[in-house]
Amino acid sequence: MGHAKLIMSDDENNASFSRSLESLRDLDDQTWQVVVYAQPSSEPQWILRIVGYPGTLRMDHPTQLEVHAGLREWLLKDITLSNPKLANDPREAAAEFELTPLLEDLKNNRPLRFILPNVFNDLPIPPYVVAEWRLIFSSDVGG
Repeated sequence: MGHAKLIMSDDENNASFSRSLESLRDLDDQTWQVVVYAQPSSEPQWILRIVGYPGTLRMDHPTQLEVHAGLREWLLKDITLSNPKLANDPREAAAEFELTPLLEDLKNNRPLRFILPNVFNDLPIPPYVVAEWRLIFSSDVGG
């Protein structure tokens, strides 16, 4: 069994936060860095950042991320342009999506499949990565 990388960090206000970081390959053998972290606020928003080689995420924003798990399906909202650093980055190497609805809905560590139209057709997310996301989400929301 593999393990995602759980990273504990401090932000600029010395507040502690967790994030999950994993490098995964899509079915075309392209490598993507998948990062999950909470955007601090009174109601934390969980964000999924997908990072590729510069220039690999050229896409029209907003483009929803399709997530499949067996018969279940989610469409994650593209929030890339709400991050000024990503919106103004000419390398077009990263995109961000609102992950909170998926994390609230997941009840087990099932494998997921990501589809990002015109970028990748199938990025498998293994159960150990989903377990990491659910762990940091449940510890943050007190569940």
